[in-house]
Amino acid sequence: RYTTKGKTVDPATLKELVTNITLDTILVMDRIEINKIFVLDNIYFEFAKSDITPAAANELNKLVEILKDNPEIKIEMGSHTDSVDTYEYNLLLSQRRAESTVKYLVNNGISQQRLTAKGYGETKPIARNTNPDGSDNPVGRARNRRTEFKIVEIGDVVRPVSEEAEFDEDKYFKGDGN
Repeated sequence: RYTTKGKTVDPATLKELVTNITLDTILVMDRIEINKIFVLDNIYFEFAKSDITPAAANELNKLVEILKDNPEIKIEMGSHTDSVDTYEYNLLLSQRRAESTVKYLVNNGISQQRLTAKGYGETKPIARNTNPDGSDNPVGRARNRRTEFKIVEIGDVVRPVSEEAEFDEDKYFKGDGN
């Protein structure tokens, strides 16, 4: 038997509870500071496209919640590409992708005045696009195709103090607690 906060749970029930839980990752931010950059996971685009994929939408939904919880911040959505194709093409493609992410945020309730779209093309790589011997580096190129957000302004917002919700044991424990 296992116990937590005075509740006893038999091993079979505990196993059922643990195996039936689906965990969704949350976007955890460090301290909010101006010019701090946060890389968003799973914001990938199909080759030469700027449409938001379902995986990207899921990640952007997390950002929507952060922005709703922090109405005092304004952000820049920055998109980056690898070095395949021309410099000019990559700059335009990254701008379209950044604008696509901003449009998604606006369509989900975030004010356009809080958002800026910026395409960086291939100008700010975080990994090598080619190996030292000149051969292609697909892993590095994939890392460079990313979307980030940067906090560009922190305004003053007075927030109401809310009490923390009481822990609901029935939500997590089945049966009578024996």
